[in-house]
Amino acid sequence: MEDIQKGEGNKPVEFKSRIDLNKLQNSVNRIKEELGKVIIGQEDMIELLIISILANGHSLIEGVPGVAKTVTAKLLAKTMSVEFSRIQFTPDLMPSDILGTSIFNVKTSEFEFKKGPLFSNIILIDEINRAPAKTQAALFEAMAEQQITIDGVAYAMQPPFLVFATQNPIEQEGTYRLPEAQLDRFLFKIKVEYPSLEEEIRILENKHHQKNKDAEGLVSTVLNAQEIATYQDIVKEIVIEDNLMRYIAGIVNNTRSNANLYLGASPRASIAIMDASKALAAINSRDFVTPDDIKKVAVPIIGHRVLLTPEREMEGFTTEKVIKQILEAIEIPR
Repeated sequence: MEDIQKGEGNKPVEFKSRIDLNKLQNSVNRIKEELGKVIIGQEDMIELLIISILANGHSLIEGVPGVAKTVTAKLLAKTMSVEFSRIQFTPDLMPSDILGTSIFNVKTSEFEFKKGPLFSNIILIDEINRAPAKTQAALFEAMAEQQITIDGVAYAMQPPFLVFATQNPIEQEGTYRLPEAQLDRFLFKIKVEYPSLEEEIRILENKHHQKNKDAEGLVSTVLNAQEIATYQDIVKEIVIEDNLMRYIAGIVNNTRSNANLYLGASPRASIAIMDASKALAAINSRDFVTPDDIKKVAVPIIGHRVLLTPEREMEGFTTEKVIKQILEAIEIPR
């Protein structure tokens, strides 16, 4: 990005970005183009998922069946040359089904550990709230500590390690509510809405023209693991001013004293907002964070980390509404 200011003699002087973001920007645009071959609309979901990759955070995708939650996450993984696993969570799923198990080798007379599908780079977990507590606990360690402990041996997860999980907000039969500590490990909770009428018409047209073509075959690879790691390091260098850090702290601190909330957000939410706003700035070819970056990522970051008071819940309030009220009430730094 170039900023033009007035120099001596009122002549314009060009200041170039302190960080070279051209390759990152081109890669993001190419990912969006590849996904656009199949996915119509859902720009916000795609952008937040890309931010989660750059900020090295997990994402929980919530929406009714049929709004392209699973296929978007799957195709996004297809744009990256990394290992990918898809796990369907069910009520009878056991920890060993995702972690792996030790098998006795008759030839060596020793136990050998066979890794499960969680040992991958991009993990798509479908209907995460259907697995019981033991399986959630096994997943929790991997998400929180980037490692898995089995039989007293710790296995480090190879970077990038990102979990994209989906859940249906309507159907509650045969589901288990995710514990707050696990929800807190998700960078974003992305709520996916129905497409507009125009988008749905385009979905039909796109599907008609594809005929028997495989959707995955239409999407090409854009990034490899090394490039992802490089871009994640670049995002950490994005500049954020002290007054904006105070702004983030003020937003999160307000959730702890807000009369509408029973549970406020923790410092992890503040760090998540800072990291995500840096990634959003990089996506927009800026080497500095703006208040608008912070406001855009605040709702999907804080929404699943706070709890409404029983009274507000009965009145039909939502955490998103409360967070937007907080954002409106706090003065934006200038």
